[in-house]
Amino acid sequence: MLFVKTADLKPGMRLAKPIYNKMGVLLYERDTKLTVQGINSIENFGLIGIFILEPAEPLPPLSREDLEFEQFQTIYMFKLKENMDYLEKEQVPATLPSLVADIYSHYGVIDHKLNFIQTLRSSADFTYKHAISVAILCALISNEMHIAREEQAALITAALLYDFGYLYVPQSVLDKGDDLAESDREFIQMNLERGYEALRPRYEECDLPKLSLEIIQQIIFSKSKTLKIKKPAENLRILTEILKVSDKFDRLTAMNINHPPVSEVAATTFLMQNCHTYSLKVVTALAQCIHILPTGACVDLSDGEKALVLMENPEDFRHPMILKFSNNMLYDLSDPIIGDSLHVTDIMKTMDNRIAIDEETLKHFVTDRYIQETADKFRRAKLESARIRQQMKAQEEMETLLDSASILPDIVLPDGEDSTPKPPRKKMKLV
Repeated sequence: MLFVKTADLKPGMRLAKPIYNKMGVLLYERDTKLTVQGINSIENFGLIGIFILEPAEPLPPLSREDLEFEQFQTIYMFKLKENMDYLEKEQVPATLPSLVADIYSHYGVIDHKLNFIQTLRSSADFTYKHAISVAILCALISNEMHIAREEQAALITAALLYDFGYLYVPQSVLDKGDDLAESDREFIQMNLERGYEALRPRYEECDLPKLSLEIIQQIIFSKSKTLKIKKPAENLRILTEILKVSDKFDRLTAMNINHPPVSEVAATTFLMQNCHTYSLKVVTALAQCIHILPTGACVDLSDGEKALVLMENPEDFRHPMILKFSNNMLYDLSDPIIGDSLHVTDIMKTMDNRIAIDEETLKHFVTDRYIQETADKFRRAKLESARIRQQMKAQEEMETLLDSASILPDIVLPDGEDSTPKPPRKKMKLV
């Protein structure tokens, strides 16, 4: 699979991903050969490029949920653009509440991990597509963290609108991407504040939750030189942290005209390493919502070799069960002895962040009886080891408590009570 810029597209190239219109109607199916008319349509959509299959390349595996995810993103993006256009004209965004409700119903109550697939971004549509991805991430994370439904809705609303001020920034500045002068950054900050000030007096008229406005304020004015915001209440702080993590994760992993994406592994590792800026609790919740190192992923290892993930680790995505290609041996990276000397450095992916391996190839690995039995044995041993460690820790805590209880200061007892020193208590041993 190759990423080809729109200007370099040629008739006869095969689409690797479907293309939808604003209603979510399929315009071009995967494996469709491009025509001159199709290339003109792609140019009119403003896409910076598309993914093309190489001549003999089969279609990459995509689940129904993956295809629907991209379809929903397209629908949501056009709906958001429509609502932002209303706001820009100082009109009421009539369908914004229904957009929030739709995102919540699809991703705010989901009960399994998701393949988070980002769409391409151009400078012309970055604000809309970025906001949609961030809103979906906020819905997923807030659900994982058991945030109340009303607060989830307020957070999704904030995620859709917190970058509203970017609409005031000229295209020439947006096209610079990350190559911004300090004056450009100050200009963008000024317009983000302008966007907030445009929303603030009209939030009731536009049926926006007041909590959404407070979240947006926390995000925008954290870098302001003109206004110092007060310390937020605990619930507001958590919601703001979720939005911050979602924003940075999407910026790192989405492909746009200025830079290629980093993998989910690299992005999540970055967030964890910067826990003074990004809440570790929120990042951990993010890792429970989406596939970071899923079963079937091909990975690079710290010793320079490559491996296949055979089993995800639900407790810590960084330490899965892997099969090393060079020696065909299994390694449980959750084992401290192994994990101290060997770890995953990154994931081997296609340019659109998809796992390259297909389901049939994966079955060849995971249905082998020896591999499955060995993996199960590793997991049982790990659980037993954890149980023993927990038991030993509890015993040590009990012994420490009893030791401290036996060293008491002298006590003057009332008349008539026996003041004879009692023998020290025997230490209890937990079974």
